[in-house]
Amino acid sequence: MVTIPNAADIASIAKDVSNWGRWGADDERGALNLITDAKRAAAAALVQDGLAVSCALELPVTPAPDNPTPVTHHMTAAGDTIDDPSVPLQHTGDYFAIAPHGMATTHLDALCHVLRDGQMYNGFPASTVKSSGAERNAITVAEEGIVSRGVLLDIPALRGVEYLEIDGRIGADELEAAEERQGLRVESGDILLVRTGRDTRREELGAWSPADGMAGLAPDCLPWLRERDVAVLGSDGISDALPSQVEGWVLPIHEVILPTMGVHLIDNARLGPLAAACAERQRWEFQLTLAPLRLSGGTASPINPIALL
Repeated sequence: MVTIPNAADIASIAKDVSNWGRWGADDERGALNLITDAKRAAAAALVQDGLAVSCALELPVTPAPDNPTPVTHHMTAAGDTIDDPSVPLQHTGDYFAIAPHGMATTHLDALCHVLRDGQMYNGFPASTVKSSGAERNAITVAEEGIVSRGVLLDIPALRGVEYLEIDGRIGADELEAAEERQGLRVESGDILLVRTGRDTRREELGAWSPADGMAGLAPDCLPWLRERDVAVLGSDGISDALPSQVEGWVLPIHEVILPTMGVHLIDNARLGPLAAACAERQRWEFQLTLAPLRLSGGTASPINPIALL
């Protein structure tokens, strides 16, 4: 059973795991600094079969309990409206409007997304995120893309179930047990993906409101993630278990990982197909590529993470 710390405990953890100043007073990349050229080259060497697996959900255009702000998709030109075959250029086109944050779109959180005590990663004040966009810690720190060793820890497989229930909480001991079961170790500069089976549960039972609960990591995982020096953390949920059960900390994983540790977060990944591919090969490490859009001043970007096995 996972022990839930109190607010003072999490505040103490946040102080212990802080990366402020580790890469200089002006640093905005945070734990992305852990992904070196050598790390990227080693990730490329992991590719054996050349199988590419998308870890993104389809853009969610339909309202649902977990999708109150669906993606807007309009056609600006459609083939079924062309009634004059003599026009010089027959074409189709469309328009998308996306609010990436939330529980439905696969996205990468920038380090400016979550603040704590009026500050973001590396001590930059909240006031540097203006109505015109973020002037510090924006998503464009990753504009060259993120490529590293990806590691999938499959918690439902560890527990022998298809998916975790919405009150499921994952402790650091289970992360280590998943490592042992899968025969690997999470290392510095890795992109860690933690599967809860959310997409599998949603396909079977339908959408539910995150207010009712969502499986995720317990706060005791934070020192473990810092010890392993994870560069990016991702989940098929939002990494946080909901509700947090800690007064004053609505999303303790988000509120420590982003503003204190400087670790970018992948929310709402689709991990079922990747888990199946990994289980078939008995390999849970791969090259993982993230290519956030170059959104100047952005607090996040939709992404399509691509695992290459």
